Amino acid sequence: MYILASTYSKQGRWKEAEELQSVVLEKRRNALGEEHPDTLVAMHILAFTYHAQGKLKEAEELQSVVLAKRRNALGEEHSDTLVAMHILASTYHTQGRWKQAEALEFAVLETRRNVLGEDHPDTLIAMHILASTYSQQGKLKEAEQLELVVFERRSNFLGEEHPDTLTAMHILASTYSKQGRLEEAESLQTAVLKKGSQLLDQGHPGTR
Repeated sequence: MYILASTYSKQGRWKEAEELQSVVLEKRRNALGEEHPDTLVAMHILAFTYHAQGKLKEAEELQSVVLAKRRNALGEEHSDTLVAMHILASTYHTQGRWKQAEALEFAVLETRRNVLGEDHPDTLIAMHILASTYSQQGKLKEAEQLELVVFERRSNFLGEEHPDTLTAMHILASTYSKQGRLEEAESLQTAVLKKGSQLLDQGHPGTR
C-alpha cells in the first residue's frame, strides 16, 4: 500500500495516494499504537500529501501530533524531532503564519548550533531558512546578519566558486536590494554571474 501510494504521489495522483496512506495510517495505529515510529512515519507521509493538495489544516494537525510524540519519545535535540519542527514550520510558512514559523525555526537553529556547531552544513541550512522567514516579515537586518554568516562560512569551507556559496551570495544580494543598498547588491550579483558563468563553461554539475 505504501509503495503504491508513493508511486501515485510521484505521478501527482494525490487523491489516490491519500486514500491508501489513510488506510496505512489507520492500520498502523490499530496494530502498533499511536506512539510507534512506523505510525508516526505514516502520519508524516499523509501530512505531506495533504500539504501537496493545499489541505494545510489537515497537514498541520498531523504534523503537530508527530512533533509532540517525537519530543516526548526522543527529546528536543534528536534529529527526528528537529525534522518534525522544520516540517511544521514549513506549513506555517505556507499559511503566512510567520511568527509561529519563526519560533520553530529559531528553536531548530539554536539546537543545531548547540549540538552540531556553528559551521555544520545543517546549522547553515537552518540559518538560511530562518533568514528567509525574517525577510518575509520585513526583518531585513536580522535576515542580513544570518545570510552574512552563511555566506562567510560557505566561502571559507567550500570556496567562493561553489554553487552553495553562489546561492548564499545571491540571497544576500537580494536582501541588500530590498534595503536599497543597490551598489552592494550589484557587486554581489556581478560576482555571482561571473563565477556562475565560469562553472557552466566548466560543466560543473551543481550549476545545471
